[in-house]
Amino acid sequence: MRRMVILVLAAAALAMWGLDTRAQDDRAQPAAAAAAGAGAGAGHEGHVVITPEQVKWEDAKMLPAGAKVAVLEGDPTKEGFFTIRAKLPAGYKIPPHFHPCPERLTVLSGTFHVGAGERVDESAGKTLAAGSYTVMPPQMRHYAWAEGETVVQVSTIGPWGITYVNPDDDPRKQQAAQAPPK
Repeated sequence: MRRMVILVLAAAALAMWGLDTRAQDDRAQPAAAAAAGAGAGAGHEGHVVITPEQVKWEDAKMLPAGAKVAVLEGDPTKEGFFTIRAKLPAGYKIPPHFHPCPERLTVLSGTFHVGAGERVDESAGKTLAAGSYTVMPPQMRHYAWAEGETVVQVSTIGPWGITYVNPDDDPRKQQAAQAPPK
């Protein structure tokens, strides 16, 4: 029963992040188990292994259209450790934004560029090749873009979120404006 409650809560949290867990197949179960078992104060019931083909990518509703995200462990909306991945298409841009907690990001593939500030200035950005790592403190205003398809991984402590410097850049507001009235 406890495990079922944890899975239901994890599914609800993932849905808040724009991730649908209803269509999971058997290959995605380790990722769901990892997400369910790693919340604040919760321990793993065993060794968790997630292979690349088990990663369940979903549209990233908190980012501009085109990005995919996968939660590997924990729940980004709750207190505690979590790990997510983001897959960004070539030329993808993330407008200036900030997070409530540190962002600890590793570039897994492709080339990721990141710059600091409230306005995009690509000439001031840092180029991060695959294998690079960066840490940004809470509330640091920054922007990013991908050169070629790029996959990054964020492992940090939640609750985590994204606030856009210019509210008009927030795709969640754009999605809400386009949604049919209830």
